[in-house]
Amino acid sequence: MSAESLRRELAALLPGARATSGDATLELMSSAIDPPRLIGAGVVEDPAMMAHRINGAPTGGFRAFLDGTQRSRTVSYVGNVPIVHGVVSAVARERRGRRLHTWSVPLVEERIYAPRSLLGNAAWDALCTRFRDTLVDCTEQDDSAAHPYAMRDAAYHKVQADREVLEQRLAERWCSLENDALFVDGSISGSDTVAKSACAVGVVKSHRTIYAAARDLSVVLGLRAGERTSVFRVTSQKRTTVASWYLRMRDPAEHDPMWGLVRAEIAYADERLAERLAERANEVSRWILAETSPLALPDGRWDTMVYGIRDCEEYLRALA
Repeated sequence: MSAESLRRELAALLPGARATSGDATLELMSSAIDPPRLIGAGVVEDPAMMAHRINGAPTGGFRAFLDGTQRSRTVSYVGNVPIVHGVVSAVARERRGRRLHTWSVPLVEERIYAPRSLLGNAAWDALCTRFRDTLVDCTEQDDSAAHPYAMRDAAYHKVQADREVLEQRLAERWCSLENDALFVDGSISGSDTVAKSACAVGVVKSHRTIYAAARDLSVVLGLRAGERTSVFRVTSQKRTTVASWYLRMRDPAEHDPMWGLVRAEIAYADERLAERLAERANEVSRWILAETSPLALPDGRWDTMVYGIRDCEEYLRALA
């Protein structure tokens, strides 16, 4: 549904609503950015965090790439309460020869997001008459929940969570049907099935959270192109434990410390198998380094984005 047609529908459903005129997305406007933080890592490969040179030529090992996208915008207001339209999607693109083709069926879902407690029963019930199956309550239990930016950020977080669910669903499908390596854009720890699969590799490009104690930060940020850190555990009460390491994909000279830096995730084995984890980290790192060509230009994130993931985004942009 286009934003304009949705605005007309909402105007008919909610006579007191006022439509918005702009097309700016919440992805550009939201203030919901995680604060930067350091989390000490449980190193399993070495006595302390160290840098390791990846020996051997980069070798292609990924058969497919998986990524998702989201797009959300405020389409109307009821009083000061925003109603948000969101579209989320996910696709896996597999390599056949020198071309990328869509694997299985891409996933696309569309929803309406609003805070029920602040919208009021009459307006919520009116929305239910038309959008019952796609209406999402994004109420936040917080003293500042009524702040317009807080409501906007709450909707953004819900859209983000729905996109992650689609990505996980598609990755789980791959892991249940295929044995070849899948490059997943982002963390794999949100799905127990994917996190424990031997074929899934998560590659994280953003570093608001760095898994290193302050004393080890110089090791992570001091990596040179083609070097990785020691393997460490990433654990969380709500997510599956994975093995992880930082890898420098490109020479950071004349750039900021995050340039060309990614964090890889694979299934975690018992730390008594640290040597096997190290061998696996070297193998997967060679696969990731092999994806530095061709460049993912003109995307501004080309220092950490591989061409297969850019292809996924371009495909989804045309699809949804």
